[in-house]
Amino acid sequence: MVIAKLADGREFDAAEGTSLLDAALAAGIVLPYSCRTGRCSTCKAKVRSGSTRAILGESGLTPGESDEGWILTCARTAASDVVLEAEDLAGVTLPAPRTLPCRISQLEHLAPDVLKVVLRFPPTADFAFIAGQYVDLIGPSGTRRSYSLANASFAEKTLELHIRAVEGGAMSQYWFGQAKINDLLRLYGPLGTFFLRDIAGADLIFLATGTGIAPVKAMLESMVHLPVDQHPRSTTILWGGRKMHDLYLDVAGIPGDHTYIPVLSRPDETWSGAKGYVQDALLALNRPLEKARVYACGSDSMIRSAKAVLTRRGLPSDRFYSDAFVSSGVN
Repeated sequence: MVIAKLADGREFDAAEGTSLLDAALAAGIVLPYSCRTGRCSTCKAKVRSGSTRAILGESGLTPGESDEGWILTCARTAASDVVLEAEDLAGVTLPAPRTLPCRISQLEHLAPDVLKVVLRFPPTADFAFIAGQYVDLIGPSGTRRSYSLANASFAEKTLELHIRAVEGGAMSQYWFGQAKINDLLRLYGPLGTFFLRDIAGADLIFLATGTGIAPVKAMLESMVHLPVDQHPRSTTILWGGRKMHDLYLDVAGIPGDHTYIPVLSRPDETWSGAKGYVQDALLALNRPLEKARVYACGSDSMIRSAKAVLTRRGLPSDRFYSDAFVSSGVN
């Protein structure tokens, strides 16, 4: 057994062949993560000493980052005792993931390529999650895909998903061509570390593209129930799409005190709102970012670009939180 140590001195056992992320989580040390497939960069950490071995591809890293000693903890196992410089969500206790059966109770097209799915659970089911997390859904054929939760509460024994069609995708073929009310599915979760933290008195900013608005909706709903002294000073949501029909949700109608700015990258001549990309629309507001907390969800390209440009404009790099939607392939 080898030992992994964080820069603050805390240690955990890291069995060879087990990802550093899983080893840390098993020891009660919460490292940030999202896709768990090496495709995003949420779980990025730097190796200070020791060696690691890749067990998955690390397409979420640039060659330059790899050369500088950065790794993805979901994609690496310890090959010797190792010291890591990694963000640690100290004080956070994640709900334990579990597998539950569920049935489809609602199917609704929100846009030509976006489907709202509501899953219902038995009255005795117990499922705890933090608004912003995601689940893996296992379809009738055994195909497994990840989807963010779009609601903040399990009080009604239901969960809401926003699912975008992927051309050639096995689960997309099911959702958009075969799924029926009462279909029996299995769910595994909750997963991920994309949830609100340290927002009291801050300027809270959400950046979303496409169905990345789903976890933002959940977090906004959860904020309504926060004590007054835990509320942010301001809340701004920028949601981007190509055309107007991509903005399928009434964000302005979500309860709470917030400012909503829709952004289109390919608008027609009738559009008078913000144009381009959400990160550029945010910069155009010329707001100070030193006290901001930015939560970005959507395409990996948006997240990478947003972090780069916003940190250059004064946002502390450890105040940018993200959940990248990466392709799972078509099989």
